Amino acid sequence: MLIGLNPLLNADVLYALRAMGHGDDLIIADTNFPSDSVARETVLGEVLRIDASAAEVVRAVLSVYPIDTFVEDAAARMEVVGAPAEILPVMQEVQAEVSAVNGPAAMMPIERYAFYARAKQAYAVIQTGERRFYGCFALRKGVVPPDQE
Repeated sequence: MLIGLNPLLNADVLYALRAMGHGDDLIIADTNFPSDSVARETVLGEVLRIDASAAEVVRAVLSVYPIDTFVEDAAARMEVVGAPAEILPVMQEVQAEVSAVNGPAAMMPIERYAFYARAKQAYAVIQTGERRFYGCFALRKGVVPPDQE
């Protein structure tokens, strides 16, 4: 246990988050997402796990991970098949966490198979314990500015 870090952030997750650079994507996936097979195609090459809800995992990650402010798709969500504009409760909860750190006011929707393709190009995939459908999100890493002199 470390002081000042969310206890959900295990050593493997912290390593991956620290290793990522500006513009790299992180996928936060629900328990139904094909995380293992998709993660094998990512830069990290293996799935990471945090057994908590999607919103809890996003909150933990965003406590140490800056969201990119240079692109429109810095925070994205998987669309509901057949109802792309529908915003489910799990999406609302994650949006609240993104908004709490001054991320985009609305996550960009991505069609299911396009989301899978983006996930395969990501740096890493964290599979959560989220059992609600469409609890899948992409967060693009931003920068940490220098200290003020």
